[in-house]
Amino acid sequence: MKQNVKTKIEISDLKVHYGNKPALNGISFDVYENEILGIIGPAQSGKTTLLKVINRTLEFTADATVEGSVKLDGVDVSTIGDVYGLRRKIGMVLPLPVGLPLSIYDNVAFAPRTAGLRNKAELDEIVERCLQQAALWDEVKDRLNALGTKLSGGQQQRLTIARALSHQPEILCLDEFSIAVDPITTMRIEEVLKMLSTEAKMTIMLVTNLVQQAKRLANRTAFFLNGNLIEIDTTDVIFSENPANQITYDYVNGNFG
Repeated sequence: MKQNVKTKIEISDLKVHYGNKPALNGISFDVYENEILGIIGPAQSGKTTLLKVINRTLEFTADATVEGSVKLDGVDVSTIGDVYGLRRKIGMVLPLPVGLPLSIYDNVAFAPRTAGLRNKAELDEIVERCLQQAALWDEVKDRLNALGTKLSGGQQQRLTIARALSHQPEILCLDEFSIAVDPITTMRIEEVLKMLSTEAKMTIMLVTNLVQQAKRLANRTAFFLNGNLIEIDTTDVIFSENPANQITYDYVNGNFG
C-alpha cells in the first residue's frame, strides 16, 4: 500500500468458476479509499464477476463458486451476516438503467423507506441531495411525481445512480454505465463521478470497455484479460509508452480487443 493511502478493499488470490468454467484466476490487488479505480479489458475478462463478488450479488448465480478472499475494511465480506447492510455500503449501477415502476421521487426514496425512514422532510432532503449529486435535479425537480420509467435513457441512468446514492454508500461500483447513454450524458455522469470521489470522498470502481473513459477518470487502472489481472498501476503509467506488460500497451492502443 502506498504511504498515506488507506486500503478500502483487499482482494487476495480470488478465484471464481461458473460450473467448470473459470472466470477469475487467482487475482490479488488492493482498492484504495476515495480513489477512482478504472477496470478495463475485453468482454469475458472477469470484470463484472469481480464487482459481483465484492457486493455478494454473485450469490444469485447458482453454479458460481468462489475461493480466496475479499476484505472490506479488513473484514472478509463472505463472513458478513448482514448482506443487505453490505450492499448498502457498496452501491451498484448496472449497464442498462433499471428503473422501478414508481415515481422519480419514490425511486430515490425507496431504499431509505425500506430501511425504516418515514419522516417526509428527511426523505425530501435525501431525494433532492441524491438527484443533485446525480446531475438530474434541475431536469426533474418540477415533475418528481412522474414515472421514472418515462425518463430518457440517459436520465434513467442518472436516476439509477441517484437511487444507488440514497444508500449513502462508501463504495460505488459502476458496470459499463455508458452503454445506453449518449456521449453528452456520459460526460455529465463522468463529472458527477469526479465530484463524488473528491467532494463526497467516495471510493469508485469503474468497469468500462471505453479505455479513454478510464484514462479520463481513473486515478489507477487495472487491466484484465481472460480472468487474469495483467497489470494495475497509476493511469498515467498504464496509458504511457512503457506499461509493465506489452499486452497492456497493445490493448489500450487498440491493437486488439
